[in-house]
Amino acid sequence: MSRVTDLQFLTGHDSGTIVLGAEWIAPITRNYGRSMHPDMVGFRIDVHPVDATERAATRAVLRAHALPQLHEWITQAIAADETWQLTPHQHYWRLTDGHLTHRDEA
Repeated sequence: MSRVTDLQFLTGHDSGTIVLGAEWIAPITRNYGRSMHPDMVGFRIDVHPVDATERAATRAVLRAHALPQLHEWITQAIAADETWQLTPHQHYWRLTDGHLTHRDEA
């Protein structure tokens, strides 16, 4: 958790099938003339809102599957080579009809 710079429980309308999102904020020193503040570098995690009727089931899937997968993704990212770490990444967990999938997205 020391490398997680932001953890949010999003509110409002549900996010469709997305239930969890993680992002690696890379230490980009220059981005079209703007510098990246060092405190921004790290992982950002968003827990997405779900319909009230699906919360209990979604919570169980998050605890049993998504959170261990998130831990593995972060662990691999920390050990990744410099090329990976210098590039921003986003990873989403989607729950559709009780089936959890996850993947990196641009």
